[in-house]
Amino acid sequence: MLEPEIVPVPHARLGEGPRWDGRTGTLLWVDIPAGLVHHLDPADGSHETIDVGQPVGVAVPTTSGGLALAVRDGFAVLERGRLELLAPVTAAERPGNRMNDGACDRAGRFFAGTKAEDDAPGAGALYRLGPDRRCERVLDDVTISNGIAWSPDERLLYYVDTPTGRVDVFDYDPVSGGLADRRVFAEITRGQPDGITVDSTGHVWVALWGGGAVVRLRPDGRPDLSLEIPATNVTSCAFGGGDLDVLYVTTAWDGRTGGQLWRCRTSSTGLPANPYHDLA
Repeated sequence: MLEPEIVPVPHARLGEGPRWDGRTGTLLWVDIPAGLVHHLDPADGSHETIDVGQPVGVAVPTTSGGLALAVRDGFAVLERGRLELLAPVTAAERPGNRMNDGACDRAGRFFAGTKAEDDAPGAGALYRLGPDRRCERVLDDVTISNGIAWSPDERLLYYVDTPTGRVDVFDYDPVSGGLADRRVFAEITRGQPDGITVDSTGHVWVALWGGGAVVRLRPDGRPDLSLEIPATNVTSCAFGGGDLDVLYVTTAWDGRTGGQLWRCRTSSTGLPANPYHDLA
């Protein structure tokens, strides 16, 4: 039976986007409305925060040693304490939109999507930022763009638009970064799907907003395991640790519970998180 424990770090209003940085052996995650990037070294328990000055949906390492971010206004990089906006995504969208969750493929392309602050249906989109810093819209009519993850062979891309109540899957071309043939992978009936991660055997782990748990789905989409979290709004999950067998789980404060970072040692092994390849 999986037993989660609280990681002794400051609570978040809306914790999201955990990512394990294998080069440094540290965990990154964000507090979206506070505009904070959290950084934890589990080896000695040291914890730092970076205030990026605007809401931030996710932070990923870059190959140059900095961070690539999906901030309120678009894609950005943070190096030596300086934030540089690379692509002003939301300027071309509905006023009040902001960027949300995202992830990188093995080629270093950074996928992240948007949402309206009032959750207006279809107001967001999904974008792809290439290593050449070229930004392209790859999916329209999105309401709350959330989890993105790839199968171990990177031939499938799993995607969550939370209000649909589904995890969808696309055929993915790892050479071009192209998406095709969107279809339903799994219907979620407990809460709503939020952030996701994929383990080395192709199981998809889904954080359940309003569901108080992380559920594991088999490669055929059937649930086979549930990790109960003592918080209503479970937002995302990622494998970390030296053996990638520790599942880190972020949560959001709902006025009564949540905001903690949790971790749980598992019998599963995650896939390494990919950095953004910033070639500019």
